[in-house]
Amino acid sequence: GPPHWPAYPPGASFGALYDIDPKLGLAAARLSSRLIAADLIDLGITVDCLPLADVPVAGADAVIGNRAYGTEPDKVAAIARAVTDGLEQGGVLPVLKHIPGHGRATADSHFRLPTVDTARDELERTDFAAFQPLADLPMAMTAHVVFSALDPVHPATTSATIVEQVIRGLIGFQGLLMSDDVSMNALAGSIAERTRAIVTAGCDMVLHCNGNIDEMREVARETPELTGKALERAKATLAARKPPQPLDRQAARAELDALLDRVGTA
Repeated sequence: GPPHWPAYPPGASFGALYDIDPKLGLAAARLSSRLIAADLIDLGITVDCLPLADVPVAGADAVIGNRAYGTEPDKVAAIARAVTDGLEQGGVLPVLKHIPGHGRATADSHFRLPTVDTARDELERTDFAAFQPLADLPMAMTAHVVFSALDPVHPATTSATIVEQVIRGLIGFQGLLMSDDVSMNALAGSIAERTRAIVTAGCDMVLHCNGNIDEMREVARETPELTGKALERAKATLAARKPPQPLDRQAARAELDALLDRVGTA
């Protein structure tokens, strides 16, 4: 963010513009992520943890908040696709999150484990439905959320049942699967135990975010080298990245700001 890099609108802004005119909402989402990709490429960063396909519901924790694109699965998926297109045009790989859905969580998984008691058929109609059109993305990040109708004990991140039956099965995602942050308090046990549980459940990679070097060493010790299908998915992911397309940043930013002005005047 400022003063070193530009500020960008939250996902909800694209949803609001989409409600006025879907084409404009998608254009703004694509432009914003294309500009973000340009900032990242300048720093040698070639992956971004976007788009977000969570579908929030009334009464859920505010942790997703204005990052969400909307509350209807089709709309969320459409905007997420536009965000993906912008990143890919800028040479940055997208990470779809938080699969199979964080929108119903009644707690912030940074601090404690959320449990969602919604019936499976409703989850399939709403939460999971937003991810299905995005199943072709190269990478995805799991949700630290328990879905009691599917696995009453383990959050999606450490649930082999959810990884196999929902993420790989129902949703159909076959790309490289990473966990959400292993250091978040939603997960139980030591960092080493969490790491083993994530890998055992079927995640290909373990994400660690807080910078604690001792925890990083634990994660590194417990994470196996990529082999087999995981290695194939990693190679396919790397092969999916394309060189950045030309961009006039000043013109693109002016166009984005003009589109977002429509939200304020609608």
